Amino acid sequence: MIGDKLIGHYLRRVSRRHLAFQPFSSDTGLPAADPQRRYLLYAHIPFCVVLCPFCSFHRVRFKQSRAEQYFEALEQEIRMAAAAGFNFSEVYFGGGTPTVLPQQLARLTRLLRSEFGVTRISAETNPDDLGEETLQILAAAGIDRLSVGVQSFDDGLLREMERYDKYGSGEIISERLRNAKGSFETLNVDMMFNFPHQSEDSLQRDLEVLTRDVAADQVSFYPLMAAESTQKAMGKAIGRVDYGRERALYRIIAEHMRAAGYQRSSSWCFSRAPSMIDEYITENEEYLGLGSGAFSYLDGSLYASTFSINTYLKRLADGRPAITRRSALNRKEQMRYYLLMRLFGGQLDLADANRHFGRSFSRQLWLELAGLRVLGAVQQRGNSLMLTESGQYLWVMMMREFFSNVNDFRERMRLAIGDE
Repeated sequence: MIGDKLIGHYLRRVSRRHLAFQPFSSDTGLPAADPQRRYLLYAHIPFCVVLCPFCSFHRVRFKQSRAEQYFEALEQEIRMAAAAGFNFSEVYFGGGTPTVLPQQLARLTRLLRSEFGVTRISAETNPDDLGEETLQILAAAGIDRLSVGVQSFDDGLLREMERYDKYGSGEIISERLRNAKGSFETLNVDMMFNFPHQSEDSLQRDLEVLTRDVAADQVSFYPLMAAESTQKAMGKAIGRVDYGRERALYRIIAEHMRAAGYQRSSSWCFSRAPSMIDEYITENEEYLGLGSGAFSYLDGSLYASTFSINTYLKRLADGRPAITRRSALNRKEQMRYYLLMRLFGGQLDLADANRHFGRSFSRQLWLELAGLRVLGAVQQRGNSLMLTESGQYLWVMMMREFFSNVNDFRERMRLAIGDE
């Protein structure tokens, strides 16, 4: 649709301003912590056995000795953050593949619970790490939510993604998921939609496997995100992305998940019961990211840690934090970021927003709020703005554009590794 394209172009421009990172010296310590706040900790584990061609996240090829060094450095960085005054309530291990070394991940998990009072822990994994031994290690260590990157059960698409040979067929993956059910409070399945060669029938089969055969506790359906810097390489590997059909595919997903008894936890996450979700940024006003390539949002600024594993290990060996970039948002940009993240979770409490920013929130963002009403994206119920069905897809577009720009920044950081 022409309207979708125009909105997407506008969103790209706005989100780029949020990601105008500049070099930042953190040699004297991490950004200041609020001692009254309990933060979410995001810990990034960048190692992967398979480097999927569609993935723009910070990841490197797995080497065991290197990964062992990295886990030791990450533990040191966590201790540094705690010493600097950061108190954690929840932890999200993302990647990469955090479970490449399950024993080391379990050690970190036990440490966070016993020494730092963490009560909720989520970790990402791949289908290859759903063996009985690994599941027992992770469950015994206290992982509450395991999020499995599946992407699709379509064997043809899995071959295009270079995942079939490593992780097996869609049938094998669905069997592994069934065997993993019940080991954790929440088993989430990460899926993607709008692959160039994905038909509506293929998507419908994926949905039936998820809700009928696997009966997953939770499903996160991400739109394929092609960063400008990786579009050419992605096009050669899996084909050119057509955003013109994204809305129709999203409608199929939303209607099926609703009919199957799932509720939206965010615009692209569907849950059978209330639980932790991937989009920790929607539920946590501030969060600290540790590990190479991690992002933080603290006191109105976005921070990024070095993408160089060598630099990361060296900085930690020298007792220095790994943050090397900062994007300081002005007051209005902070409000837009707040609006984006809160409505991604489905609703925004205007009274809370005005208390947080002073009464200027509604006045400063009157144009954005009026535009959302005109588009039919939100409805007001009391003091809350709620996303409509049309608004849910608009927010999928918004987050897709935001994360696509994040992916462009990641690519620039990878290219700068030589300079570091």
